[in-house]
Amino acid sequence: MAATGNGPLAGVRVVELAGIGPGPFAAMLLGDLGADVVRVDRPGGAGLAIDPAYDLTNRNKRSVLIDLKADGGPERVLDLVERADILIEGYRPGVAERLGVGPGECLARNPKLVYGRMTGWGQEGPLAQRAGHDIAYIAITGTLSMIGKAGEPPTVPANLVGDYAGGSLYLVVGVLAALHHARVEGGSGQVVDAAITDGAAHLATMIHGMMAAGGWQDRRGANLLDGGCPFYGTYETADGQYMAVGALEHQFYDEFVRLLGIRDMAPLRKDFARWGELRTAVTERFKEKTRAEWTAVFEGSDACVAPVLSLREAPAHPHLAARGTFTDHGGITQPAPAPRFSATPGSLTRPPAQPGADTDDVARDWDVPSIHADHDRGTR
Repeated sequence: MAATGNGPLAGVRVVELAGIGPGPFAAMLLGDLGADVVRVDRPGGAGLAIDPAYDLTNRNKRSVLIDLKADGGPERVLDLVERADILIEGYRPGVAERLGVGPGECLARNPKLVYGRMTGWGQEGPLAQRAGHDIAYIAITGTLSMIGKAGEPPTVPANLVGDYAGGSLYLVVGVLAALHHARVEGGSGQVVDAAITDGAAHLATMIHGMMAAGGWQDRRGANLLDGGCPFYGTYETADGQYMAVGALEHQFYDEFVRLLGIRDMAPLRKDFARWGELRTAVTERFKEKTRAEWTAVFEGSDACVAPVLSLREAPAHPHLAARGTFTDHGGITQPAPAPRFSATPGSLTRPPAQPGADTDDVARDWDVPSIHADHDRGTR
């Protein structure tokens, strides 16, 4: 079928020039919401050492094989672009132009196209041509400096804060906003420059405001939301597991100390000089029971306490199971599409796209017969 579901983006066509990391995740999100995403894979793959069958960021997509460096390759991509609403690419600045599929060529073919560019450093600036990964992008924005314990090295938050939060999600917001503009009367296509450094910096907007007001210290483990507060953090239990505590508001804090059994320590909430004493009491108390026991203690309360679950444990949590936050598709347990829509729900209908497997279907559905030639050449 031509579209991946009946989500709010049904009918929107997306061309993704194959890459790794935040670009594919952004295209996956568009596919989860119903867009018809066609991934242009290159012969030999994208260089990610993972079996394509398990690359979940390529779910809800279809794949065609086109060699952009071969004669006629760029023209075939432009044939797809002519019928697309959005293009996503994650090359270093200038690479798409050298390959013949840059904004100039694409917008000349399709003036309503939204051309989404996903990079770490952005399209210009002193570092634009430098290689990099998530950790470097969040490092220079100050975001990484906030994460971790005082007196210890910053904690690496996987690649969630940079690649996916500061990168993919900002790219998706950008291309959808630009698509809205392109579709209004008098609107036109345009280029969306989504840099992870820009997005990661933007994520910390509230923190910058707090720092300007004197409510945030520019160092780790000294603030309300970074582990510096004894009633906002994680604590080890008797079985070596952890509980997460977020009892910030007064009423939640009172419930927390009552259920934890240290109600006599309640006045220390506003006594910053004795926060170390409060932390010690909380630490010692949590080590008296297992994670399961503490989970039962706080069950049904407003103490804002939750067990820290592993990736494998999370799908079985009663709340997540009831909401269907995770789903099984193609034999793989994975997060279900998000967010949710009352009238046009997203759906998971396609397993990860196999490189080139959908060339004939896309050629037919998008009426792009030229890509058949590339497909046929690659299978002889």
